[in-house]
Amino acid sequence: MRDVVVVAPNFKKRLSGVTSTIIQLVPFQARSLGIATLGPGLPAGLRKMRWWQVPALLRRPRGKPFRIWHARRNTEMIGGLVLRHLFRAPMRLVFTSAAQREHKTFTRWLIRRMDAVVATSSRSGAFLKVPHKVVRHGVDLERFHPPRGNDDEWQVAGLPGRYGIGCFGRIRHQKGTDLFVDAMIALLPRYPEWCAVVLGRVTADNRGFADELKARVKRAGLEERIVFLGEVPDARPWYRRITLCVAPSRNEGFGLTPLEAMASQTAVVASDAGAYAELIREGETGHVTPAGDGEALSRAIETYMADPALAKAHGAAGLEHVRAHFALEREAEGLRAVYEELWQK
Repeated sequence: MRDVVVVAPNFKKRLSGVTSTIIQLVPFQARSLGIATLGPGLPAGLRKMRWWQVPALLRRPRGKPFRIWHARRNTEMIGGLVLRHLFRAPMRLVFTSAAQREHKTFTRWLIRRMDAVVATSSRSGAFLKVPHKVVRHGVDLERFHPPRGNDDEWQVAGLPGRYGIGCFGRIRHQKGTDLFVDAMIALLPRYPEWCAVVLGRVTADNRGFADELKARVKRAGLEERIVFLGEVPDARPWYRRITLCVAPSRNEGFGLTPLEAMASQTAVVASDAGAYAELIREGETGHVTPAGDGEALSRAIETYMADPALAKAHGAAGLEHVRAHFALEREAEGLRAVYEELWQK
């Protein structure tokens, strides 16, 4: 524990976008930094503190005047404040905000008590009322990569057609899954070589929403060409098998799906929710449409269905774009600069 100079708490057991960020980012940070996670819902491979080790945070770490407590949720900001002010732990508090909405009064109060604040995009930074730095998320280019073999071919999926279109993420209204399904119902009859897949978990409160989407597909007679795969053990091969990835969210924090798709050499059509518009080069690596606009989404998708070669070209351009600007190492370096500035002060 003396060598742990940064703590990345995760106070939410169920998998979320924040948890996914921690899982991907911390191993890269650990290559050059003494960092450990704290909390439930994290895989065994991460370097983790145990709850019984929390009292060790009351002592200074080796080689630094204090530790960094890097929070990403309100509960984690509260935990850091309790440790610092109630138990006098030698630490400074960093908060990363991905939200693209006005923060509630209590959240603003918490944010004002942070020593440094990070925004994951320019848009999320616009909602912060305190000085901050923009450090965009990156993607692990070792885990997400272009096709390398037969298992990455669409034909391996055992689904009809020559080309696949995928929509990834939890099935819910916020994610715009219905916009994707409606676009597929309208377009697939005109493009017999294409097939659509929907990957993602359905929570209990969204079961009715998902059932209605499946009923729409059945009424259209497209059950074999719009396939709900559910929550698959590993979505990465599907990014490589499809020719086009669609991210139709109505509302998003940051949204890693376009980066994961482009790193897999797949073209992207996305709404302008979250940071999507900051990730995609319009007309070069994909297309961006207004959030919630189903007609615009369908038009952008049809551009690629009518010209699969264009989708392949934009997929290749997306791979180069991600490698140049969104490698996970860049995010780790950006956060390290925030930490070092605090330590130097």
